[in-house]
Amino acid sequence: MREIVLDTETTGISPNEGHRLCEIGCVELDNHMPTGRTFHVYVNPERDMPEGAFRVHGLSEEFLRDKQKFAEIVDDFLEFITDTPLIIHNASFDMGFLNAELKRTGKKNLPLSQAIDTLAIARRKFPGAQNSLDALCRRFNVDNSNRVKHGALLDSELLAEVYLELIGGREPGLGLAADASGAGGKGRAGQVRRAQRDKPLSSLLTEEERDAHAAFIATLGDDTLWVDN
Repeated sequence: MREIVLDTETTGISPNEGHRLCEIGCVELDNHMPTGRTFHVYVNPERDMPEGAFRVHGLSEEFLRDKQKFAEIVDDFLEFITDTPLIIHNASFDMGFLNAELKRTGKKNLPLSQAIDTLAIARRKFPGAQNSLDALCRRFNVDNSNRVKHGALLDSELLAEVYLELIGGREPGLGLAADASGAGGKGRAGQVRRAQRDKPLSSLLTEEERDAHAAFIATLGDDTLWVDN
């Protein structure tokens, strides 16, 4: 299953106030694990950079001035994400900016249903707790020591690790799903969900060990439990 972890940096907090995207970072996941494929661009926002936003991500108007405009990277961006689920922390923020930019270029909006909001997941799992990306990194012992400032690609890489922990850790299928009533350990119809492998693990027994075991079983007689009847 393909998923895209996505983060953006912007010139402010609302596209309705004329603020624009200035960075997009994406990390591709396959069955919840990073594949090594990424999409990362700095974007010329075609406007000034307010001091408050600059303090958050460190992207200056001067640095961004010679970068491509959103209209110049939009096709590459859409080709990378396709209709894949987007893993986003506080999805309404990033989706709002992306859709504002898409509207400017005459492209279709991304449906909000395409986004999986890790902030919403964290709030359900840890009500009342701090659920910022930094707080979740601390909770799950994800190393965020390089996060001196916000950065779309770095934050996507950190979020990929946090997302894996939010859905159950390194083997998410082993987790127990809660039903709609909140009872732990049960899925629909009261069934416990268990991880299933696509194919059995290959045996680690050598031929010599297999023959020795068969010879030992033969000494136990015909009525032993280990003999097929």
